[in-house]
Amino acid sequence: MFDFRMNQAWFNQINLIKMSVKIRLARRGRKKQPFYHIIVADSRSPRDGRFIEKIGTYNPLTQPATIDIDRDKAFQWMKNGAQPTETARAILRFKGVLYRMHLDKGVKKGAFTQEEADKRYAQFVEQKDLKVEKRFEEKRKEKDQLQRKIAGTDMPIRVKEVVVPPAATTEEE
Repeated sequence: MFDFRMNQAWFNQINLIKMSVKIRLARRGRKKQPFYHIIVADSRSPRDGRFIEKIGTYNPLTQPATIDIDRDKAFQWMKNGAQPTETARAILRFKGVLYRMHLDKGVKKGAFTQEEADKRYAQFVEQKDLKVEKRFEEKRKEKDQLQRKIAGTDMPIRVKEVVVPPAATTEEE
């Protein structure tokens, strides 16, 4: 005989697995101009529907793509069990959130102290930010060279020099 209660318990276990919280992208922007919010949402809610919290943005149209994310919020959600989608996982890996999770597991196992983990993470973030800044600078130079080639001149098209005024000294006489 078929036991309905046993089947219902199995169904509830499956639903509990599916009810997890996801870190994913929600599309914004116009047609053919995508812009994404990185959000934390219930896995049952629609892609652009209800969400729990917005933790960042992702703009794939810039060269290179612009990613702005609150690393601490993402880390806290990951620590609480939120599962990232494939694209969100790649973004979190790029921004160092998954590396911080890795370091946190090492601290829990006793491989090193929390201070050592924080130092390693800060060093990683600093190196990563320098690489991204270098990439932005290279793209800007390529764009300037292309504009110069199109204009047929050797003079730079955009010259932005920031003049820093000397520090104001207040001498009391």
